[in-house]
Amino acid sequence: MNYEAVIGLETHVQLKTRTKIFCGCRNEFGAPPNSLVCPVCLGYPGAMPTLNREAVRLTVLAGMMLDCRINPRSQWDRKNYFYPDMPKNYQISQYDQPLCLGGQVPITLDGAPRAVPLTRIHLEEDVGKNNHFETSSGVDFNRAGAPLMEIVTEPALRSADEAFAYLLALKEILEYGGISECNLEQGQMRCDINCSVRPVGQTHLGVKTEIKNMNTFKGVHRALSYEIQRQIETLRAGGVIVQETRRWDDDAGVTLSMRSKESAHDYRYFPEPDLLPVELDEATLAAWRAGLPELPRARRERFQRDFSLPEYDAGVLSADRAVGDFFEATVRAGGAPKSASNWVMTELLRLLSEKEITLPQCRVTPEALAGLISLVDRKIINQPTAKDVFAVLFEAGGVPEQIVREKGWAQVSDAGAVDEWAAQAIDANPRSVADFRAGKAAALQHLVGQVMRFSKGKANPQLAAAALRAKLGA
Repeated sequence: MNYEAVIGLETHVQLKTRTKIFCGCRNEFGAPPNSLVCPVCLGYPGAMPTLNREAVRLTVLAGMMLDCRINPRSQWDRKNYFYPDMPKNYQISQYDQPLCLGGQVPITLDGAPRAVPLTRIHLEEDVGKNNHFETSSGVDFNRAGAPLMEIVTEPALRSADEAFAYLLALKEILEYGGISECNLEQGQMRCDINCSVRPVGQTHLGVKTEIKNMNTFKGVHRALSYEIQRQIETLRAGGVIVQETRRWDDDAGVTLSMRSKESAHDYRYFPEPDLLPVELDEATLAAWRAGLPELPRARRERFQRDFSLPEYDAGVLSADRAVGDFFEATVRAGGAPKSASNWVMTELLRLLSEKEITLPQCRVTPEALAGLISLVDRKIINQPTAKDVFAVLFEAGGVPEQIVREKGWAQVSDAGAVDEWAAQAIDANPRSVADFRAGKAAALQHLVGQVMRFSKGKANPQLAAAALRAKLGA
């Protein structure tokens, strides 16, 4: 019997706010344990929560970007459970009246576009973090009370590849909107997996398992690949799937049983008595909607349409909002679109990765890059020299023309000087000369390289090739 997987994802995303959701403690990563806490986020008796408006705004913006229906009235609920990382022994969350309903995340898989349907997006408070040591365990409550958005899909995913594509697309959109930094290493984006299998053609769902707290996309892919196969093999062997919560052991490459899976009624949800419902009027929603950014897919299509960029270039440039903004600013400053794309995708992104810095920390400005492109287009410098200029810009900033002038890097197009370097290259490379005369066209490129060496990179390469051909009688 053939089986198909049915997958739903619950993605928890920490919002990019200055303070926590119900108190004034700073919402940041990396502080000493239990240093960003107060009576509210520690659940002291009598401490009253106060709602962070920015957390609501960011959640609604995410819903708008994902084509959700925004609830004009949503309410808070208490989700009751008893874990060491939950200081109040309940979590303030949303149950039957969340901020956002429905929606979709557009993805492309194997060249085919589709949309992954969403069930809801709701807002809640994050919990603390359990830390396990050699002989003891501790709880850091700095994260407790951080604003946490939960994005829930319909059980509409069918493979590990599809889940991976969904998470990548979701992360890209949320980063574009400034909703979250989505830093997986800092736990700002975590995922719970609901997975079941059923015979192909069957309409009702199979028994599902849940894999908790996945914090890498590759881990999600590997865990799903294993769990789908485990369930299929269990059913084919005559066994049954138990509804349970499992964990992923990345080193062993297996999922392991943790506990039986809770149902919604196990949490004993009831309305939060200390917080009023959230009511959103049309004027507020309209103002928030007016600030939405262009979505990544729309930007990719526009880059191809308006700048005649290849699909690959458009995809790379639009994957990160800051990179796309830098590219567009370079074009506005006068840089040719394809040249600007090449410089950003190769030199700029390479150096950012090598130096392990972000684009805002980079000293190259769009105006400087446009100026550098202009110098190459006007044949004032050649491409190798341009790379040297770019390296200076990256390290120290500056104006390209001034750098070229101060360094004496201007390209030499004087025919007499180029002829002299060509003669030196011919005299020093008799084997390449013989190869070229024997019909090996590639030998000419070696000789051009030798001209560039004798000229210390200043010779005009086109003039160098012409001078060599003339001297070799080609």
